[in-house]
Order: sequence, then structure tokens, then C-alpha cells
Amino acid sequence: MIVVATTDFECYHGVVNELRDRGVTFTTIEPDEQLPERTRVVVTDEAHAGTFGDVPTIVADPEDARRAVDGALAALSGGGGRTIVGVDPGRKPGIAVLSGDVVVAAFQVPLADAVDVVEREVADATDPVVRIGDGARLQGAQLVNELEDVRVELVDETGTTPYLGTGTRGMGDVLAAVNIARLEGEVVDARTIEPTAGELQVIKDRSRERSETNRSIDEALARRVAAGELTIDEALAEHRGRDSEETDDRTSEPGSH
Repeated sequence: MIVVATTDFECYHGVVNELRDRGVTFTTIEPDEQLPERTRVVVTDEAHAGTFGDVPTIVADPEDARRAVDGALAALSGGGGRTIVGVDPGRKPGIAVLSGDVVVAAFQVPLADAVDVVEREVADATDPVVRIGDGARLQGAQLVNELEDVRVELVDETGTTPYLGTGTRGMGDVLAAVNIARLEGEVVDARTIEPTAGELQVIKDRSRERSETNRSIDEALARRVAAGELTIDEALAEHRGRDSEETDDRTSEPGSH
């Protein structure tokens, strides 16, 4: 059982609300009270960190109660260990955070936000590893190249997407990320991908869909998007800027009216 023992008001409410949101059974005591017999892990504040002897103790940051609860659940399940982040890349990557074998957090965010999420999850971890599936080549390469100061492994994601039954629509990428996190891969520092003609066409088509004037970017800009140098919106803005410059040049030529 998880026991919350703290005199810090913000710490107490943050941890208790997080535990309730997850449907976790717990109890609360004052730090100077005797621990219940079934205590498996204690969540407390920094001032009482050394109060509970050999009982596994998680010190909660009032500003980040979720991380303390993650640690408590991992300890409760015997899953305390290395932080592993699995990523199923794509336009909206699925991201799963494991502590040992226990899934402690999951996300699905736009590609542009994925690196920030991963870096936040590994920021305070000891020797974390990020495992990225090799399926979506361009998006996966972008993530590999943008992640710094963390071990990154490229994983063969064949068979990692499970069958989804009724009512589970939208969960596939996150569940695949969990499976990817549990597979060892090849350590990579960078990944260079030469986009195929089909992949470039997909980027051009997406730019046309995003454009208010049915505008499609050219191949040079599409290659920069594929390499992660530009977002599609940035490429469209650059394309519009070029057109404006060409129009200005034509109107300033001698004899133009």
C-alpha cells in the first residue's frame, strides 16, 4: 500500500489528487505516526525524507506530483529501475515511459512537440534510454537527430502494433510505443535518410492541404521539411516570401506599370 506522509500542504494535495485521478488505493498519516503494517512505499516531502527507515521512500516535489506518483507505483509493482522511453514515430508519435517494466506515463503529441516531451521525461532519470521505432523513416530520423545527451536506440518495430478491439480507436500508437520500449535496438547518434519521390510528394500534398490558397511547396523545400529543417508551415511561409519578392522585382523593372 502507498502511504502519503507529509506536512507540506502543496505536496499533500498534489500527490493525493494524482493518486485519486489514477484510482490508486492509498492512505495518509502524519510523518511522526507509525506506519501501517501493509505499507510498501511512502511518499513524503523533502523535510521528512529520512524518517521512515528501510521503507522505500519517494520524495515528492510539490511542483511535480505526477513524477512522485510514477515512482511510487513503480516501487509498488517491483518495477523500479531504468527509465525507458518508447516512441512510435509518425505525424503524432505515441510515447510511452517505463520505469523498469511498469508503464508510468503515456502521451500522443504532434511531432513538433515530441522531443520536448521525451527530454522532459528523461531529465532527472539515471542512465535513461530512448527507443524509437524504425517504421516512419522521416519522422523517426528527425527525432533521432534532435535528441541530445541521451542514449537513443533504433528498434525494429515489426509486430509492435497490437490488434485493437472495439472501443480502442486511437490507442494503437501508444500501445506500439510500449512494445517498442521493451525491445532492445541499435544505438544511434544520428540518422540520415534520403527521402523517396513518394515521401516528397506526400509532403507537397500536405503543404497544399495546409495552404489557404491551395499552394504546394517545391521539391527543394519539401526536402528541407523531410530533413526536419523546416515545418510545413515554415516552408509555406518561405514559399510565399519568394513569390512576393518575384512580384516586387517584376513591378520594379523599367517599363512596368
